[in-house]
Formats: sequence, structure tokens, C-alpha cells
Amino acid sequence: MSTRIPFLKGHGTENDFVIVPDPENTLDLPPAAVAALCDRRAGIGGDGLLHVVRSAEHPEAAHLAGEAEWFMDYRNGDGSVAEMCGNGVRVFARYLQRAGHVTEGDLAVATRGGVKKVHIAKDGDVTVGMGKALLPEGDVTVSVGDRSWPARNVNMGNPHAVAFVDNLAHAGDLYSPPPFSPAAAYPSGVNVEFVVDRGPSHVAMRVHERGAGETRSCGTGACAVAVAAARRDGADPATTGSPATYTVDVPGGTLVITEQTDGEIEMTGPAVIVAEGEIDADWLENAVG
Repeated sequence: MSTRIPFLKGHGTENDFVIVPDPENTLDLPPAAVAALCDRRAGIGGDGLLHVVRSAEHPEAAHLAGEAEWFMDYRNGDGSVAEMCGNGVRVFARYLQRAGHVTEGDLAVATRGGVKKVHIAKDGDVTVGMGKALLPEGDVTVSVGDRSWPARNVNMGNPHAVAFVDNLAHAGDLYSPPPFSPAAAYPSGVNVEFVVDRGPSHVAMRVHERGAGETRSCGTGACAVAVAAARRDGADPATTGSPATYTVDVPGGTLVITEQTDGEIEMTGPAVIVAEGEIDADWLENAVG
């Protein structure tokens, strides 16, 4: 292991990441190393880690090298491997731009969830293609304390229950998972979004992410909320023939979600690099050991 390992720190609507550039895939980053780096007290701190590798140099992405030069080897903060992270892709693209690997405009990023289309705008915002939503049938209810609400079941590659409420404070502290029923609707747990209206095509949300509690931002959650709001408002693009765009306020900022007439969903928002430096390789080796 090199004695000097460069890193950067970035965030997208306060969903924050440790960024480790490693174009040739020479670093060994076992789960314990990732967890140590993402530790907010003993490490750098982050919701996850973006390992930046050329697709051709990574065994999981080599088959995608013809479509996307760069692979986002994304890891959760606990060190586990994840398929995709919408906020993470935006920050990944911002790093590639900062490093001079790409410029404004369109690019493709390989992920374990497939190749994602990305656009870096002149104003600095980054748009990511998030795929299509699935809307499983069946009634779902979520509860907090003595309050209960009907929820829309939306799947963005991960499960969401979207509940429209009168006040975001009704979501409680969101430390523990809000109960839901029927249990069969989400056998592996669910991300629960509580949503209030702020104006025409403008909503605000809080979210409990399964396994993490309340987070400052959730890209797939914002997409799920926009889809649920569009269906509630009679603005299904497949029916109206027009795209549906919603502004979604999250605790960490604002995202703009557009569902196209073919069902493809695009998420637009900021991506910020806040710092860069070097990881002490001896510290990291000891943290893993």
C-alpha cells in the first residue's frame, strides 16, 4: 500500500462521501478500511465511499468499458458493497470534472446497477438518469405513534413507502423504522418518506432510510416521492403525454425530479467538493488490522 493515498470529501444535498481516486485499481479497500474511513469520529466521515476506477481496470466493470470509461465502485458507510447511489453519482461526476477527466456536458458512469447517463450543466448542477419506477399493487399503511397514513408503494430498484402528511413533524424522530403493514409488502424492510406540499409541483420530505435512520438526503427517495405525487395529482406522463417535474426539498437541500413520458426519471441537483488531502496509510492499515 502506498504511504500517501489521496482523497477528497464531497456531498450532494448533504449526502456526503469520501472520494478515493484509484484509476488503475491498485488499492485494497476491504470493508473494514471503508468503514474506518467513513467513521465520523475516528475517520474522515461519510455516508459512503466513492472508489474512482477506470472500468477497464475493474473486474466487475470491464464489460462496460466500451460504454463508460469510469466505474463508481460504491461502498456503504459500513463497508458493504452497493449497486448504486444517485447522490453519489453526481458527486462522482463532479470529481471527474474537477480532475480534468471530463468537461461540461454528457457522460456515462458505470455502476453495479448498470451504466448511468449523466449531464454536467454550466450552472454546476448535475443530472443523473435514475431509471424507471415500479408501482406494486396493494394498499400500504405506515404509522408513527398513534397516527397512521396510507402510503404509495414505489420501487426505484429499492423499496419506498411514500406517505403524504399535514406536517413533517408528524414523522417523529425517525430513529427507528416506522411500522408498516402489511408486512408482506416489504419483506426486507423499506425506506419511508413523509411528504408535505409546498406549492404547485413542489413538495418537501423527510426520510427514514432502512438500516440508517433519518438521512439528510435520499436520491431514490426523492424520485419515489415525485412519482407518488404525480400519480396523486393526475400527472402520470404516460397518460398526459407530457413530462412531470417536481421540486423536492430534502433536509440537505433541493432536488428537481423529472419523469419523462417513457417512464425514465432524471434527478438534478448540486454536487460539491469541499476538501482534499491524503490518508495516512499506516493509520489505515492499523484501523483494518
